[in-house]
Amino acid sequence: MENVIRLSVSEAAKLFGVSSKTIRQAIKAEELKYIVVKGRYKISFASLVEWSQKSTRRYNQLQKQGVGQFVDQWKIRNKKYSPNPELVNKKIPPLS
Repeated sequence: MENVIRLSVSEAAKLFGVSSKTIRQAIKAEELKYIVVKGRYKISFASLVEWSQKSTRRYNQLQKQGVGQFVDQWKIRNKKYSPNPELVNKKIPPLS
């Protein structure tokens, strides 16, 4: 079974830098995939990402007011977990 990340309306609004009203309008227009759990919308994260990329305005809101504004601050300081450019481009033979 596939793991699906689901967010509430308020969580989605905060992450994507839009209002809760905007998220609810997208639900009403059937632009987002969701389920209802205990009377509350739970929206598929994947459909939110797709939806946010369809409009330049929403994409810019994501970058300026949503989670995108923090991406530049996420610097991996532990080199153990940083991808080594030599290994990324090198083809590793499959295990026998």
